[in-house]
Amino acid sequence: MIRNKFLFIYIISFTFLLSNTAFADKNLESLLAVLFTQTSAEMKATQLQTFQTATNLLDDALKDSSWTAIPNSFPKDKPPAIILDVDETVLDNSFYNARNIIDETNYPENWSDWVFEENAKKIPGSLEFLKIAQSYGIKIFYVTNRAAEYETATRNNLKKLNYPFDDDEDVLLMKGEKGWESSKESRRNLIARNYRVLMIFGDNFIDFVEVSATSAKQRKNRVEEYSDYWGEKWFMLPNPVYGYWERSLYEFQNISEEQRTKKRLELLEIN
Repeated sequence: MIRNKFLFIYIISFTFLLSNTAFADKNLESLLAVLFTQTSAEMKATQLQTFQTATNLLDDALKDSSWTAIPNSFPKDKPPAIILDVDETVLDNSFYNARNIIDETNYPENWSDWVFEENAKKIPGSLEFLKIAQSYGIKIFYVTNRAAEYETATRNNLKKLNYPFDDDEDVLLMKGEKGWESSKESRRNLIARNYRVLMIFGDNFIDFVEVSATSAKQRKNRVEEYSDYWGEKWFMLPNPVYGYWERSLYEFQNISEEQRTKKRLELLEIN
């Protein structure tokens, strides 16, 4: 039994830093996460489960005129809409992550090349759900933090996969477009002005609500504040490869790989 956590962390950190391979190649850190995403039955089951649960709730959401996924909004007499993130919510980029591992490269290297290929695959269950939602007359909006320069390629990728995509108004809201930054709150609120947003889907906490918390613990505590939304109006998709969950481990600070390794080990709970 480990009796001194800090001694353990020091020994392990020192051993890792002496190694020529451990944590030396950043992309290898995501190897198991990418394999989980691409190969595991558990990942696919979770994705299908998420969209099936949402499908089962559509009738109730449409019938209840007060139903809204936007806190403190006034949805009465507005047409229904659904908001989704793009990457790892409807589009699967794990092939890009796999290439990074094989080619010994790291994001953002070759990201533009990948996007312009327009070859991301669909997340299981997402297309079927959105087709049903569209048949109910629900407007589909995609709110993404992809840069605005990728708007055409992203639109093409979505259309190639037959995702619902209306051309009568802007349904693909990009980072950098119209001055929008990483926060998605202004884009969600813009949609909520004219629509009753029934559901929101994403793989990052900020896909649902603005989060000022910086530490992983603070973010987890904020989740509980919205317990009435999860699984009914808000649907989180798993993403073990990347995201704010990792950045929060370092409180969003730009630190060295050695410091990141030390911080990860410090955050492990052993009892």
